[in-house]
Amino acid sequence: MLHRKIYQLCCDGREVWIFLRDQQRWIERARILDIEGDLVTLRYEMEEEDENSSWEEMIRLESIGAVMQKLSSVPKGNSEPLVSDDCPEAEQIPNPPFTEKKED
Repeated sequence: MLHRKIYQLCCDGREVWIFLRDQQRWIERARILDIEGDLVTLRYEMEEEDENSSWEEMIRLESIGAVMQKLSSVPKGNSEPLVSDDCPEAEQIPNPPFTEKKED
């Protein structure tokens, strides 16, 4: 089942967070590039002090302990999140017409 999920994430091209069970570490914001047999190829970037590094790593499927993906994010600070009333009128979904309940 993990193999199918990783294949789906590879096809989607979304960023994932992967926990490597054997190394007890997280790989953050990685993209799954390829799956071949039991090898998964990842690409991710790391920031250390003044330096940005880009890594491509091949890991065994059995080393993966967990896979997470971000569903959404909300900005920090004093900004108000946008709600449906704030979006342009052309993009708003119309409310269904109100129907009154008839009493007999």
